[in-house]
Amino acid sequence: MAGVSGCMKYSMFIFNFFFWVCGSVILGVSIWIRVSKDIQQELEIDSSLFAGVDLLIAVGSIIMVLGFLGCCGAIKESRCMLLLFFIGLLLILILQITGGILGAVYRSQIETSLNKTLQASVNSLQSSTEESKAFQEKFQKFERMNQCCGLLNGPADWGKNFNANFGGRKICQCELGDLPSSHCIMFQGRLVYNQPCGHVIAEYLEDHLLIIMGIAFGLAVIEILGMGFSMSLYCQIQKK
Repeated sequence: MAGVSGCMKYSMFIFNFFFWVCGSVILGVSIWIRVSKDIQQELEIDSSLFAGVDLLIAVGSIIMVLGFLGCCGAIKESRCMLLLFFIGLLLILILQITGGILGAVYRSQIETSLNKTLQASVNSLQSSTEESKAFQEKFQKFERMNQCCGLLNGPADWGKNFNANFGGRKICQCELGDLPSSHCIMFQGRLVYNQPCGHVIAEYLEDHLLIIMGIAFGLAVIEILGMGFSMSLYCQIQKK
């Protein structure tokens, strides 16, 4: 009867051990951020970002479980664990492909949803509630950092709050300095940034879409290799 390849067996173990370590780090850091009030304040994470942290906790847990199955399946030569590892990677790969297809098909709906989200934020810029004021203060910092004003319609998005001061600084105040004059326009008697921040956010998403696609492609290659190794090891164990 044919034996199990020692090289493949231990390569599979080492690969999945690092896989498990990565999952442990992601899970540990995510839980730390989720439960530590000090870290949340330091990183300026509010309740609206908890969904992202919870997603990282789920991802870390899944990676840990798959890494454990791969490690134990390889070193113990367990067909059951290797099969579970294969099925887990296959499901993740199917989800990635489905997500990519849905993203391409429903791109217009995604853009519409983004515009609705931006419009809701515009309403917050024009509001006078305490919760809205906290958002307005954070958004003004974003404006200064990215040299933009408003979200969809420029300074008009601020409505009656346009002349409010936050920390002694006027909203959208454009100081030419090293900036070309095209970056600023005159609005209600003073210079403000010309570009709406919605354009900045859209450009950021487009610029990082290629990076996300590259990461997704790299993960898909790793998943296919993992599936190939696990099934090959599974077949070798079956032939023993």
